[in-house]
Amino acid sequence: MALRTGIVGLPNVGKSSLFNALSAGDALAANYPFATVEPNVARVAVPDARLQVLSNLEHSTQIVPTTLDLVDIAGLVRGASKGEGLGNQFLGHIRTVDAVLQVVRCFSDTDVVHVEGTVDPLRDFELIELELQLADLEVVENKLERSRKQAKSGDKKLAANVDAIEKLAVHLREGKSLRTLQADEATRELCREFGLLTAKPLMLIANVDEDAISAGDAAIPAELRSLAGQSGVEVIPVSAKVESEIARLPEEERQDFLDALGLHERGLNRVIRTGYALMNLNTYFTSGEKETRAWTIPAGATAPQAAGVIHSDFERGFIRAEVVAYDDFVACKGWIGARDKGKLRSEGKEYLVKEGDVCLFRFNV
Repeated sequence: MALRTGIVGLPNVGKSSLFNALSAGDALAANYPFATVEPNVARVAVPDARLQVLSNLEHSTQIVPTTLDLVDIAGLVRGASKGEGLGNQFLGHIRTVDAVLQVVRCFSDTDVVHVEGTVDPLRDFELIELELQLADLEVVENKLERSRKQAKSGDKKLAANVDAIEKLAVHLREGKSLRTLQADEATRELCREFGLLTAKPLMLIANVDEDAISAGDAAIPAELRSLAGQSGVEVIPVSAKVESEIARLPEEERQDFLDALGLHERGLNRVIRTGYALMNLNTYFTSGEKETRAWTIPAGATAPQAAGVIHSDFERGFIRAEVVAYDDFVACKGWIGARDKGKLRSEGKEYLVKEGDVCLFRFNV
């Protein structure tokens, strides 16, 4: 399963530049609003150093990483919830993603105009939040009106839906995003059913100046860190300019470039990790002579469910899973050593696959 993350923000904050850098794509990055109209989509490999380690142990012919879908969505503007700047169309694109990556501009460049006139990341963050809240409120109030009419039939389930929708409406009217609402699973399912924007997990990217990125989190304006913390949102500092330069380098030269900047990894790596945490996802591995592959599953997935990610027949005919924890697999130098040292476990249908498990599934066809 590929995590589908939408990159959003105001025009000219660096969304398309970041998209191109992360995806090695060629989306138009231009200095005027609405340069991106139709969303650009790229499927990118999730960097995971564990894959090479496993491949070396099992002498795999091929390495297959799991993937992330990046969606570059056109810039939103003030009034987008009322249709400004083709807002309804762009908001519809956001409804199709699993998580939202909002880019706010922290860099200064007089050659790149800001749609609001000045660089102010706090204002920009709050502006986008407000537009998404207003769009959600319109959807919720329409649903509430229809649900109230349907509930007059006396149906208890419909009446319960009315109560849940009213809670959503109250929260939004208070100017709060739905990701901060303490809700039960039934209410969260309504949020997913309605495609509510502020219920989606959110990452915040601070697009900082090239010469500031080596400072790490200190490159993020303190006020922005504080506001994001109050909103329960993680902020990641990235320089789209630096990422663009890295993307143009040959693979063997990238680490030297990062070292020169005082960075130990690309911004993409942290974006991926944050995305997985937001979506509550885990990675498990299969490894052998043919290939070493990473698979993405929801945290808490059972062994049959994890097997089903490979093929539905694996889940239907599941017998057992042979499992070794990643650290044990490495310490024992592969399957044979793990079996000899008693680190290989045979797990049944109730086993919950853990982050980093190396698995071999037994099943009936």
